[in-house]
Amino acid sequence: MVHIMPKYDYILFDLDGTLSESAPGIRKCIELTLEKLKKPSPDLSDYSKFIGPPLADTFSGLCGLNAEDTQKALVIYQEFYKTHGLKENRLYEGIEDLLIKLSGSEAKIAVCSSKQQKPADDVCALLGITKYFDALCGSAPDGSRKEKEEVIPYTVNVLGGKITDKVVMIGDTKFDAKGARLNNIDFIGVNYGYGTYETMVMEGATVFADNVKELEALLF
Repeated sequence: MVHIMPKYDYILFDLDGTLSESAPGIRKCIELTLEKLKKPSPDLSDYSKFIGPPLADTFSGLCGLNAEDTQKALVIYQEFYKTHGLKENRLYEGIEDLLIKLSGSEAKIAVCSSKQQKPADDVCALLGITKYFDALCGSAPDGSRKEKEEVIPYTVNVLGGKITDKVVMIGDTKFDAKGARLNNIDFIGVNYGYGTYETMVMEGATVFADNVKELEALLF
């Protein structure tokens, strides 16, 4: 296989809104969870409000649940996700070709997601992209590793690197940009996902790709 020289040694991808178009399924599972708990559902038409942050924060903040109900919601949501949300994932156009090129390069690549580990693994398996990655890293079920600024160093460590090495985080939300900034690594914002350019800029983002072809040009 031809070895292509990328600009980075470690390339971290957010999952929802960066690799996978997933918001409709996530929205449906949040609504079903709230319905089962007999709680009102907020307006979920703005995907940027719930794609990116940890799920617990969505239930407690956006949905207004107390701590006890948030924990109940997390369990219920995961069950609905298995039957309703998981199948409503699809890769963005050009992503698989990019992953093939990266997997044939000298770089190590990983999924770095705030989605819980098991659902993140399941999405990648469903999409057929697990084989391209050196690691799949999500948040810990016990809540000990849920913010992107925590998942990033964990992922780099799993890859065998250090946060001081040439590392880039690729994502579509302010949470990805903030995580990269707090870890003092490069960030590439993708404008085709669920976040907004303006909120990523507010977290220090300066480099953006409007599509996967532009993203590829920034990586090689």
